[in-house]
Amino acid sequence: MTIHELAELTWEEVDGLDRSRAVAILPTGAIEAHGPHLPLQTDVLIALAMARTGAERLAARGLLPLLLPPLAFTTAGFAADFPGTLSPDPAAATATILGVGRSLGLHGFPVLAIANAHLDPGHLGAISAGVARLQEEGLLRVAFPDLTRKPWAGRLSEEFRTGACHAGRFETSLVLAIRPDLVRQDLQRELPPNPQSLSVAIRAGRSNFEEAGGPRAYFGWPADATAAEGRESLATLAAILEDAVMQAWPQ
Repeated sequence: MTIHELAELTWEEVDGLDRSRAVAILPTGAIEAHGPHLPLQTDVLIALAMARTGAERLAARGLLPLLLPPLAFTTAGFAADFPGTLSPDPAAATATILGVGRSLGLHGFPVLAIANAHLDPGHLGAISAGVARLQEEGLLRVAFPDLTRKPWAGRLSEEFRTGACHAGRFETSLVLAIRPDLVRQDLQRELPPNPQSLSVAIRAGRSNFEEAGGPRAYFGWPADATAAEGRESLATLAAILEDAVMQAWPQ
């Protein structure tokens, strides 16, 4: 089972890959506030783990996954007021998606998969805009399972489906499974539940965590998080990525 890291290869090694079987996987996240207990890179950590675990499943199918460096700088408007959050203009993320996809297509790669773990509406819109342009241009196919939409959202945890899931049980469990050393567990265990739903707040026109009812940049039930649940959620995310790639794969 072979999984390549693009940035670790030489150009001649890339040139020698069997690109008819290759799927390039781009992890996307943000550097933004995730409560008082999770690191700013939480989304990036989850996206990287989703990409690698999904790549293992795709390699088992006989495909040749190529992991790209993550897109870690993207709009994070809801968290923009919290220190440490980096929130470039959404057009920058769209341009990056376009540039990466066009380069891969010109070099003969048939499919780009986006393993996204950042659910800010501005970011999702930026990715969707780039994906739509790439699909129009037809240089390659794109697999982008938007976790906020059917059928993908229904496969994730109960907390996730409530919309109260930013730095809550869902994401905290994932980081406990991926990088437990980065979870401030003494704080995590003491955080009271915050059942305010971000998805409801977004539909109501709220534009930041404070307005949405998350003054400490978390929503959900972080104290209930476990590494075991995180491993289950990671397996589900990997399966979602696998299924999205197979749906996009040229027949």
